[in-house]
Amino acid sequence: MVLPAFGEQTVPVRVKLAVGLCFTMIVAAAMPIENLPADRLMTSFIPYLVAEPVNGLILGIGFRLFVMALQMAGVIAAQALSLSQILGGAGVDPMPAVGQVLLVAGLALATMSGLHVQVAEALILSYDALPAGQLPVPSDLARWGLDQIAHSTALAFSLAAPFLIISVLYNLTLGVINRAMPQLMVTFIGAPAITLVGLILLLLFVPLMLAVWIRALQVFATNPFSASL
Repeated sequence: MVLPAFGEQTVPVRVKLAVGLCFTMIVAAAMPIENLPADRLMTSFIPYLVAEPVNGLILGIGFRLFVMALQMAGVIAAQALSLSQILGGAGVDPMPAVGQVLLVAGLALATMSGLHVQVAEALILSYDALPAGQLPVPSDLARWGLDQIAHSTALAFSLAAPFLIISVLYNLTLGVINRAMPQLMVTFIGAPAITLVGLILLLLFVPLMLAVWIRALQVFATNPFSASL
């Protein structure tokens, strides 16, 4: 439901169910036999019916935070470059065009980089930190969640840093020009300039931003629970 690319709102529900079934068969085949209940009574499977969806949702939200970081970086960049209103409703989730471009490009890059393999590996290895049929300790889960949220927020600001720097320099320049020549309408000159500079920055920095983002996603997929739950 919440995995990047596979859980997007634009993906049909039937496709999501088929993908979920495929991941289930992969994980079930690799799951150690000792983690399964010894008897066949339905009551012995109740802890698994409760814990496994919760544990899977925790892992999926960890992946989803990287998508939210990409969206946040796009919103910050768009606000800094005065492009936040252009094609703002192009996607399912309202966001500026810059965020939509980063989101689509990031998801495409992640999928081409073997996201399905990384997700399957993360699901299998997650049983080391989240044993089958057991819910995580709430205090450990809260600490892990706060760390992931802080990391995704820091990643978003890091990705959007070039646009923030240019925005600050742009506003300082306009302030100096307006102070020197009050009769000049600097807004009519500065607005097209910042838009042009923003498009050039997108051309130059989006590949670097996506490279940093995909590297962070791959590091998380390798070890989702750096602090064991």
